[in-house]
Amino acid sequence: MGNGRGNATSDVAIRKNRYYDSVFLMSVASRLAKLPGIEDAAAVMATANNRKMLLDLGFDPAGLREATANDLVLALRGERDAVRSVFDDLDSHLVRNEDAVSSISASSWREALTRQPASNVALVSVPGHYASREADVALDAGLNVFLFSDHVAVEDELALKRKAAQAGLIVMGPDCGSAIVAGIGLGFANVVRRGPIGVVASSGTGLQEFTCLVHRAGSGISHALGTGSRDLSDAIGGISTLAAVRALEWDQGTRAIVVLSKPPGARTLPSLMAVLAGCSKPTVVCLLGAEAVTRPRGSSTLVARTLDEAAAMALRAMGASDLSATAAAVDVRGWVGAEAERMNSEQKYIRGLFAGGTFCYQAQQILRDRGMTAGSNAPLPSMHAWVEGDACCEHTLVDMGSDEFTEGRPHPMIDATQRRAHVLAVGEDAEAAVLLLDVILGYGAAQDPAGDLADAIRRARAGAERRGGHLAVIASVCGTDGDPQGLEDQETTLRDAGALVCTSNARATSAACELVGRLSGNREAK
Repeated sequence: MGNGRGNATSDVAIRKNRYYDSVFLMSVASRLAKLPGIEDAAAVMATANNRKMLLDLGFDPAGLREATANDLVLALRGERDAVRSVFDDLDSHLVRNEDAVSSISASSWREALTRQPASNVALVSVPGHYASREADVALDAGLNVFLFSDHVAVEDELALKRKAAQAGLIVMGPDCGSAIVAGIGLGFANVVRRGPIGVVASSGTGLQEFTCLVHRAGSGISHALGTGSRDLSDAIGGISTLAAVRALEWDQGTRAIVVLSKPPGARTLPSLMAVLAGCSKPTVVCLLGAEAVTRPRGSSTLVARTLDEAAAMALRAMGASDLSATAAAVDVRGWVGAEAERMNSEQKYIRGLFAGGTFCYQAQQILRDRGMTAGSNAPLPSMHAWVEGDACCEHTLVDMGSDEFTEGRPHPMIDATQRRAHVLAVGEDAEAAVLLLDVILGYGAAQDPAGDLADAIRRARAGAERRGGHLAVIASVCGTDGDPQGLEDQETTLRDAGALVCTSNARATSAACELVGRLSGNREAK
């Protein structure tokens, strides 16, 4: 059933008892949104939250009334003929591309293990209401669990992780976006070489950035284990993090151990530092957003402020090349001076639009360390809470992968539609001096993330020029030369669109800070 006027319509289609995981559905929605005549697309399982989200977006309640959490809902808005064409051939849009990987179909964990008895990791990506049950069954089958699903209750997470610990297993997640186990990427992951550095991370994009930095410096990763964002909270107590550190301590292929996280709970932090201090291997900890971290007396654990520092410390411990060898040959100071000269007196602020939540968090920390404040939808302490629609009156750093942007819509790592619109809005912002972006490569990410943003970057810069100003664009690329998108091609696309390309989020943010600092200094001098 549809609704609309003229040639425009919105409509939904239901597929009863048809389950698809969230990553696949995000890719379906992304593909459909790019079809001629389609303005907006959502592909979701019909959970109560998702049905409410579709109603809030204006889709007809009559079309959703019979849907249950076991059903697939596809919601489209656009030209009537285009919407009808998609629905007439809907099943063809729901076919997975299995060419790149071999797969074995099974209807239960027991059947899967019978067919592939050497397996020791189960990947769970079902709606959060069912995820705990499936993870629990996997643990009973003796499998470690990679729990991609979110919306898992904290009490269920605690029960699963306690059960795993008793069985000598580990639960990576919930809401675990990335991991690399023995060279095999799970979830969103980049192509990195095997090597001596093991990493434990509560953040998916943080794990990706760190592993890419290590790879680009010439070293490699033994294992990279995700834990889920709540693991080091006092509610969970770091069960998976501590288990992962111990596993890497025992692993013969791991010679250095790195832990990446937001600040742990007050009761959990001492446990983490004590376990790291007890390791026989070099250890590094990076707690993004923490004001300060005190290591135990006599501990040799190194404390990093940024992902770049963590990678550099781990590399030096292995006698490998420093990260400076991988930096782009760009005269940032000269670039800053040239860009500042082209800006008018109104321009003074950074506008950050991030696909990676960790990058938004790290950028805030770098600003805070320089005595600057910013508004964000995921604010650090001392930063300001920002919600979409707020008038911009200072620097703004926005995590576009947060729930308010991704409920029922593809993540910006997969689909740049929403981020393109925000890039264009920055081009109309008279006070914007710097547009700060991240581009994330690897398995699961968009096929051409830089290309998806390039035209919007050009148009935003042109908008600033029409007002007599100049918009500086700085982009970091999280990826490696082995990623399917092609690192060099992605960097070239961004440069051709007018962006300064940096090798990391920290470098890009620092360059943005230098530029607005130069603008402030120039005005004071006048």
